[in-house]
Amino acid sequence: MRILRYLVLGALLLAFLTVALANRGPVGITLLPEDLAMLLGWQARAEVPVFVVLGFGAVMGIVIGFVWEWLREHKHRKVARVQTRAVTKLERELAAMKDQTSLPQDDVLALLQKPRK
Repeated sequence: MRILRYLVLGALLLAFLTVALANRGPVGITLLPEDLAMLLGWQARAEVPVFVVLGFGAVMGIVIGFVWEWLREHKHRKVARVQTRAVTKLERELAAMKDQTSLPQDDVLALLQKPRK
């Protein structure tokens, strides 16, 4: 399984490097639309290779997907947390009940069965 994982990661790396080498041309990135930039009197602009934009888009898509899924599963984690607390409480109660029922009913037998140190 480990070898298969490394092969898949290697293939993905090779594909990314191929796309990066094919898209080295610069592209202009602006922070604000032209009208809004003129209104504010400020504009941020950068020239970056196309593969940087593609890579940034892929990373942001993965991050947004993880956050979205984490928020969506919140209710399931909450139910699991509540049920874990309930199970822990019931296990403590069961252990206490076992301790109470394991004691002999006769006082003389209780003294005889008491472990000696």
